[in-house]
Amino acid sequence: MRCKPDQLSGALKKSLSPVFFVTGDEPLQLGEAADLVRSAARSAGYSAREIISIDQGNEWPQLSVEADSFSIFTEKKLIDLRLPSGKPGAEGGKALIAYCKNPPEDTVLLITAGKIDSAAQKSQWFQAIDQLGSVVQVWPLQGQDLLHWLQRRAEQKGMRLEMDAAKALAARIEGNLLAAAQEVEKLYILYGAAGISKVMIETAVADSARFDVFKLAEALLSGKLNRAVKILTGLKAEGVAAPVVLWALSREARILLDIQFEMKQGQQQEALFKRHQIWDKRKQVVTDALHRLSTKRIQSLLISSAKTDRQIKGQLAGDGWDGLFELCVKFCTP
Repeated sequence: MRCKPDQLSGALKKSLSPVFFVTGDEPLQLGEAADLVRSAARSAGYSAREIISIDQGNEWPQLSVEADSFSIFTEKKLIDLRLPSGKPGAEGGKALIAYCKNPPEDTVLLITAGKIDSAAQKSQWFQAIDQLGSVVQVWPLQGQDLLHWLQRRAEQKGMRLEMDAAKALAARIEGNLLAAAQEVEKLYILYGAAGISKVMIETAVADSARFDVFKLAEALLSGKLNRAVKILTGLKAEGVAAPVVLWALSREARILLDIQFEMKQGQQQEALFKRHQIWDKRKQVVTDALHRLSTKRIQSLLISSAKTDRQIKGQLAGDGWDGLFELCVKFCTP
């Protein structure tokens, strides 16, 4: 059964399919669709979760092992299978067909995969999944689809995005949904649950050619203090709200802390990058920051962020922008 990304939430409220196949090359929609399935499975009592990452192609036997195994402690299980290439190969195709012919009870199989071509959609393994479960294909959004997506995204925050405002925002993010989601977050921080006009967009959303908070975050992750201070000064001069800058800094610190903690639990860095939506362009700078900053330093950053937040709100003596400068220094110091 085919299901569009915007239909998935409603479909999950009705029932859970034995198999979900989420595929495409648009990372934000892909990740969020998979998260919806995981959340619905947890709510339905599928408390056990096993992750299988198909990297070399020799991991397919794990699927049959997990399908045949059961736990004395839990009755329901989610098998989270990652297929970045979107190509299972001959062995993988056989494994998926075998699974669909005899799906285990009280088990949901979630497959997240890269974009598949038309030939793959005619294959036996794809047809087996399509007949048994739900197939969700995500695509880069353009035109009216992108505008409506932006409006729905704003509505989730309680905001009402006027059509002219949606067009202005679409022109700036150039089809990058991850950037669009970040811009909607910034608008919510600035204006709260309100109607958003084109003028408000032009005032609040930084043009890609100018310094913005995401360029600041990249400089901090790279440990480039001089560039970070230059961008911070530019943001202040442009009148960017201090809470927006603080949100970007503290968000990066929280992600770094989460990844460090999960790596200490034995999880693989590449899998964690996918989970936290750290894609190719950011992998190197995040890796550099993980090597440079200790857990103690990152925890100190979050404590300082809380202090700066109180300064910005007038609950503590001091200038919020001075607090942001100190955060930049701490972020870039080994």
